[in-house]
Amino acid sequence: MSHAASTTTPAQLFDKHHATLEAAVQAIHARGYWTPYPEMPSPKVYGETAQEDGRRAVEATFGQDFELDQPGRSGWMATERSPYGVELGVRYPVCDADALIAAAHAAMPGWQRIGAQGRAGVCLEILERINKRSFEIAHAVMLTTGQGWMMAFQAGGPHAQDRGLEAVAYAYREMKFVPHETVWEKPQGKNPPLKMKKHFEIVGRGVALVIGCGTFPTWNTYPGLFAALATGNPVIVKPHQNAILPAAITVRIAREVLAEAGLDPNLVTLAAFDKREATQALATHPAVKSIDFTGGNSFGQWLISNAKQAQVYAELAGVNNVVIESTDQYKAMLRNLAFTLCLYSGQMCTTTQAILVPAGGIATDQGHKSYDEVCADLAASIDKFLADPAVATAVLGAIQSPDTLARIAEAPEHGRVVLASRKIEHAEFPGAEVRSPVLLACDAADEKAYMEERFGPIAFIVKVADGAAAVALSERIVREHGALTVGIYSTRAEVVDAMTEASWHAGVALSINLTGGVFVNQSAGFSDYHGVGMNPAANASLSDSAFVANRFRVVQRRYHVE
Repeated sequence: MSHAASTTTPAQLFDKHHATLEAAVQAIHARGYWTPYPEMPSPKVYGETAQEDGRRAVEATFGQDFELDQPGRSGWMATERSPYGVELGVRYPVCDADALIAAAHAAMPGWQRIGAQGRAGVCLEILERINKRSFEIAHAVMLTTGQGWMMAFQAGGPHAQDRGLEAVAYAYREMKFVPHETVWEKPQGKNPPLKMKKHFEIVGRGVALVIGCGTFPTWNTYPGLFAALATGNPVIVKPHQNAILPAAITVRIAREVLAEAGLDPNLVTLAAFDKREATQALATHPAVKSIDFTGGNSFGQWLISNAKQAQVYAELAGVNNVVIESTDQYKAMLRNLAFTLCLYSGQMCTTTQAILVPAGGIATDQGHKSYDEVCADLAASIDKFLADPAVATAVLGAIQSPDTLARIAEAPEHGRVVLASRKIEHAEFPGAEVRSPVLLACDAADEKAYMEERFGPIAFIVKVADGAAAVALSERIVREHGALTVGIYSTRAEVVDAMTEASWHAGVALSINLTGGVFVNQSAGFSDYHGVGMNPAANASLSDSAFVANRFRVVQRRYHVE
């Protein structure tokens, strides 16, 4: 892809998208419901043939070279294995890391020159083009991650786009606080005043590396990608080796928009590596100044410890937990928890793993329920929810990683099995690895069982002394092992207050008495802060001012004027 003749300038793109950008800035202030990207896969919104066109576009990549025209290509790699058993075989360009970095550096001055408005305009054009291809990206997300179709469309498409736009809105707002120029005049009594002209230039920190995860390759990638790009930095996207296609489509769209706007497409490149050492070498390169990472603790901690030249924004693993002290909507609570545990087979960084229940049981609108009854009733609620195989496969999706299948198999060693995991056949994809959740009962003293993340559809109902002990244990879990979400079910204000304070101390998002159509593992763009940055599960929040403000610097120049 060469530099195309400029058809639309960055300034024109800013004018085109200005109203959307201002609405996004308003949305991050108000934090109510707002989105420019409809979440329902409606033919009226996305086009009558969008679903079929998207599917065909993805299938057309199978067994083919995914050409990006990037510098330093040395070969091709095909590492993706679909959890649905579909043969993908897409081959991606393997490019030399130094060549990508050199090209990124060369692209940076032109990107700086167009200013905050120009960059925001280009970013919003990229997002609009991505939105128009939501069905294509959804098919790519579904087949590489194992997400069910609706989640792949919503979380992989519009909700991911929301998170990208949210990052641009924060970046634009922070950059707007910096005036472009000023005249400084200092009185000198009877003498003429001192007078200077000062200019303030926003300059990106340097090359940004965005490392994607295997389960949410767009939702977890777009915030870092667009935050870095909007603040003046070239971006190298390094996707998980099993979920490259959604990232590759995204990079291709970005490169097309950049070239059409008369900019260097090498501002955004794809780094497809299948060896950890190659990613480590790129992450520790002196030119890389920021790293966004979502994934497991071992590599995340390695990055934080070794990539000292870069600011690392990391979302890692934790032990999300829910306290059940009492409820006045017992059946609705169980339904809500059942859906939470089943959604994408628990393969979300926000899914509840430990459910803390008093040994003496709980007060409910159905009368007193013992600890054992809560265990049995939650198991029955999950069974009932998954009774229809079509519903089960749509909600559960497929298991993304062989490591997760291994964790499910060995889970019974860690507690008393309340509900065993079972394999469910998928009508459309006979090769799909679909598993129902495993539910285990254990005592609070069995910390080795439940106090480490066991990624996947594995949950523990932990027997605690009483409600106060449950709140205290929840706080300790978050402090020591991290969490992105905690929840509380209680009819008593003092218990909810205690849990609220615990969430402040530990730094974690709290959901209170969820019984309707919102679930603890869901996070809404422009409204929910995803991650706090205060506990071991994440050192940053998607999104807040801190997520964008350290990605650029202000370089001033000044001179005397008459």
